[in-house]
Parts: sequence; structure tokens; C-alpha cells
Amino acid sequence: MQEARQERVLPLLLYLFTAVTGLVDAVSYIALGHVFTANMTGNVVFLGFALAGVPGLSALGSLTALAAFLVGALIGGRLAATLAPLSGNRWRMTAFGSEAVLLLGATLASIGYVSVPDTTRLYAVIILTALAMGLRNATVRKIAQPDLTTTVLTLTITGLAADSSFAGGSNPRWQRRVMSILCMFAGAVVGALLLRHSLALSLGAATFVSVCGVAAFYGNPRLKWDETPISGKVRNDTQSSPISAKTNHDKD
Repeated sequence: MQEARQERVLPLLLYLFTAVTGLVDAVSYIALGHVFTANMTGNVVFLGFALAGVPGLSALGSLTALAAFLVGALIGGRLAATLAPLSGNRWRMTAFGSEAVLLLGATLASIGYVSVPDTTRLYAVIILTALAMGLRNATVRKIAQPDLTTTVLTLTITGLAADSSFAGGSNPRWQRRVMSILCMFAGAVVGALLLRHSLALSLGAATFVSVCGVAAFYGNPRLKWDETPISGKVRNDTQSSPISAKTNHDKD
């Protein structure tokens, strides 16, 4: 029963974080000199373009985002290895809470930011948002919810088409795939609109949504005491189900 409830609740929270990615991508691409701090595929491509001399792109900015993302992923992996065996809920709350703190730091650093020449604030925001997204990616990778990476949609869109009835498939998880696409799209639209007013406003929205996700993890009893596959703990069904206990007793 608990696992079934988690299957319903956890994707909803990951949709929130997918929308945060759209907000962060809007900020990084539009306001930070055409770099990506959430989407490393695009960032690697931009780095190649910049090294080839394409104008309007910054090799240093892309390298900084890539390095910070890797550090964030390293931290996320360490948190998973350390905390998940003890408590799946504590691990996820710590990881997503750390993301929210990093996004809050980026929001504060962006206050007063005007344009790309403001290098101190520029690189502070790049580093903080890339750290947050790297940490998130490592965490979501360990959670391993199908079609909910929260940052990359290439395989999601591919699966939507390749597994569709038009391609001879059975349309598995098509609702989840469509929702992931819509959430990132909505985050990108909102982020771009808020950037018309200020960079801090867009990052503040990303921080707020991230905090809402953390609060949902904290306040939802359906997610509070569950164990995850990474924890390595075996669930004792004889304690959780009187029927199972009776069956086992009958077998003895």
C-alpha cells in the first residue's frame, strides 16, 4: 500500500522540479550569456561553438557551468551513498533542500545584476545554479522514476513517439511523458516572462517552487517512512500486513 501511494505522489513532486529546470534554463540561456546550467548536452555543444569562435558565446562561461555541475553531481552522489541507506526520505529532503538553498543563494547573488559585463554576479549565478542542477540530477538518477529525469527531454520525446500506437507500441506512461514536457515548457515560458522584469524574480520563482517541493516531501506522510531500492533494506511484509503474517504462519 505504501509503495503504491509513493508511486502516485513522487511523480507529482518531480513535475515541480521539472518546471524549475525550465525556469533555470530560461535564466541561464537568456540572461547569463548563452550558457546552460541545467542542460549539459546544450552546454557541451555551446562550448564547442565558443571554442570554434562563434560570436556571442563564452567558453569560460560554459566551462564554469560544466565544472560546477560536475561538482554538484559529485555532492549528490555522496549524499545518496551516505544518507539513502539510513533513510530514503532524509536523503531526498537533504538533496532537494540543498538545491533550494543553492537557488536561494543564486537569487540573492542576482539582485542588482544588470548585464553580462557584471562578471562577479554572472559567475556567481552560473556556479550556484549549476551546482543545484548537478546535485538534483544525481539525486533524480538514484530515484530512477521512468521518464522523469526532470532535466532532459530528448529520450522522453523519443519514447513518446517510438512507443506510440502509431509506431506499433502500447503508449506506456504517455501521460507522464506529456506532463514532463508541459512542465518544462511552462517553466521556460514563465522564466522568460519574469526575466523582462528582473533576473532575481525568475530565480526567486525557481527557488519558491523548489521550496514547495521540499515542503511536500517533509509534510507528506506517504513519503516519510518509505525505503528506496538504493537503501538496500528489505521490507518486512509480515509486520506490515496481518494477512501476510497469517499466510506465513499457515505455511509453517
